[in-house]
Amino acid sequence: MAKSYNICLDVGGTKVLGVIFDENREIIYRLKKRSKGKGDSSQNVEEVIVSVVEEMIAESGIDKKDIHAIASCAPGVIDQGKGIVLFTPNLPWRNYDIKGSMEKRFGIPFYIGNDVNLGVLGEHRFGVAQGYQNVVGFFVGTGMGGGLILNGSLYTGNRFKAAEYGHMILDPEGPLCNCGQRGCLEAFSSKQGMSAYIRQQVSRGRESLMAERVTDGVFRSKYLKKAMAAGDPVTMEAVDRACHYLAVATGNMINTFSPDLVVYGGGVIEAVGDVFLEKILKEVDRYCMPSIRSTVEIKNAALGDDSVIYGCLAMIEDAK
Repeated sequence: MAKSYNICLDVGGTKVLGVIFDENREIIYRLKKRSKGKGDSSQNVEEVIVSVVEEMIAESGIDKKDIHAIASCAPGVIDQGKGIVLFTPNLPWRNYDIKGSMEKRFGIPFYIGNDVNLGVLGEHRFGVAQGYQNVVGFFVGTGMGGGLILNGSLYTGNRFKAAEYGHMILDPEGPLCNCGQRGCLEAFSSKQGMSAYIRQQVSRGRESLMAERVTDGVFRSKYLKKAMAAGDPVTMEAVDRACHYLAVATGNMINTFSPDLVVYGGGVIEAVGDVFLEKILKEVDRYCMPSIRSTVEIKNAALGDDSVIYGCLAMIEDAK
């Protein structure tokens, strides 16, 4: 019997999500585990990934020999051709040959790409961006990633390093980002950026429903949703600030690429995307040329938490 299953992984700053696809591109098994992320070692993060794969194989009852490939994403700069994670600001990997390690471990072809590149690819192949030729994607999660579809194809630039516009600098004297620069979009608009703002305000004596949720790192998106629903002032300030800088960045990308579509995805958008989209749409026209803006649609991702997972599947299919 020919191999007919694919395992796809979404490795983020705080979690590992794994799914198994059958030959009809249907998800037949799903598993999510939290990871310690940045403060952990590269080996320990890999062990979480391995445990997810092993548990899915065992619990699904699938024979390992029927697995065609494993594909994963990770945030940061990745040599997709060699399967090496060159740099990631939110995980402890530097020049890390995860492809070699995982193929040695499982004896199954392994592919890896940048998370938001794959998220946008997933939306282009299977989601809201189907049929569009030029797409700019912003994915708002623990960090902030970008992905580009140009002339119908995923654009990865020289050595797969393109579209890191989560690190476009919007204020050179702004807050410190994990990449080492100041004032990046990520430092304002990601969960890290919003958490840092909330911590700063709490340290000044202000009360917030999110105070305990950001004490040891970033909040979980469900708590952001609850605090927003309650109208927590500090939380709403953090959200307004995040959306403002997303609007500025979106305007810059619209002027630069004149895309058919701008799409927002990621965990934050999955949780509170309608609010974010409304706030961004109120501002974005101020930051781009009307003649270019008039031909751009702006939407939220359709695949939710699975955008990247479907992008991993597309990466496997494109490698055949």
